[in-house]
Amino acid sequence: MTAMTPGSNLPLDAVRVTVDVAAPVRLDVSGLLLAADGKVRSDADFIFYNQPSGPGVGYRSGGGSAPDSITVDTGALPPGIERIVVTASPDAAGQTFQGVEPTATVRNADGGAVIATFTPPQLGSETALVVVEVYRRGGVWKVRAVGQGYADGLAGIATDFGVSVDEEAAAAPAAAPAQAAPPAPPAPPVHPVSPWLGGTTPTPAAPTPAPAPPAAPVPPAGGKINLDKGRVSLQKNQTVSLVKGGRPLLSQVKMGLGWEPAFGGRDIDLDASVIAYGPQRNHIDSCYFGKLSILGGAVKHSGDNLTGEGAGDDEVIVVDLGRLPADATGLVFTVNSFSGQKFTEVAKAYCRLIDAASGEELVRFDLTGAEPQTGVMMAKLIKQFTGEWEMTAMGEFVKSRTVRGMVKPAAQAL
Repeated sequence: MTAMTPGSNLPLDAVRVTVDVAAPVRLDVSGLLLAADGKVRSDADFIFYNQPSGPGVGYRSGGGSAPDSITVDTGALPPGIERIVVTASPDAAGQTFQGVEPTATVRNADGGAVIATFTPPQLGSETALVVVEVYRRGGVWKVRAVGQGYADGLAGIATDFGVSVDEEAAAAPAAAPAQAAPPAPPAPPVHPVSPWLGGTTPTPAAPTPAPAPPAAPVPPAGGKINLDKGRVSLQKNQTVSLVKGGRPLLSQVKMGLGWEPAFGGRDIDLDASVIAYGPQRNHIDSCYFGKLSILGGAVKHSGDNLTGEGAGDDEVIVVDLGRLPADATGLVFTVNSFSGQKFTEVAKAYCRLIDAASGEELVRFDLTGAEPQTGVMMAKLIKQFTGEWEMTAMGEFVKSRTVRGMVKPAAQAL
């Protein structure tokens, strides 16, 4: 038996596994069958007490005297199902996981032998939790300890994975004004300044460069860095325009992120993500190891690297700028230490922008300084009113082990 920690994974020898989730309080446990895009195919892929069976996945109630459980038969899962996430939430309305330590026990469903256990650490105001996931990687089924909390209950988890939840429909109208609260939103584009720069005063027709010190590696005569002279190495807070020769450069880019364990240290599990925002800094969606495709496939994630070992990029996020919805005008690329290790234990963290068609590296930002935090905003891509995209190196550290904790600080940094 293995005691797992957040982010750790194990290969599964058993074809059928059962995940029991126990706690000092009654829990509602469920399972969701997810395709490669991180979404259910339909509401039928949400397995819980009112819908206890689906293809290859079953729910069993413990009746209050025993743990609820989800059983996964990997041999009976439909083609195209890549992951099954097991979730839990306190049965009592409004109850959080504060002081409650749920434990997941993964067993061989046919013999009952315990394969692993996992108790998520440091829970507080969460009212729902993705506990573990059973997933396929390279043709091998594995189990991963997750422990990702949600503050909006099981309905929040369900809707995040594409399930239609009746309770959310009533809440949606109330939530919408919060995103559109400013009484005087920016007018339709009448000048070429991006709303992300925070200015409300109209500016002259010539675009003012985003904050970029004059010591930029390849500054053109006008002061704004572009790609006319080839690859650009950015310093923190410098901005580069993704045009060349005055014309839009490309429609599809790759953001490669890489890192190495510091000074011969232990493996470190970092997670690269991208958060998409609208013009009012409203959060649209997040692409990460648990959700590999968003915005209709315009943003795709390469998958999770659990060690940081090996040459080249550890994780890659592909962005098809031409296919992004019109309201997706800002992308923030982040890296989090899911297992809780600090960035002072990381060496050579970097991000680089690549032309997806040619493989040419266009822009690079090396994170030269580290802070004892668990999250960092590496870079942002911002769409100007002219349609031009700009990349800014950020290097801002945040205390957060997951992309969910990065949504608010990243919005503030736009």
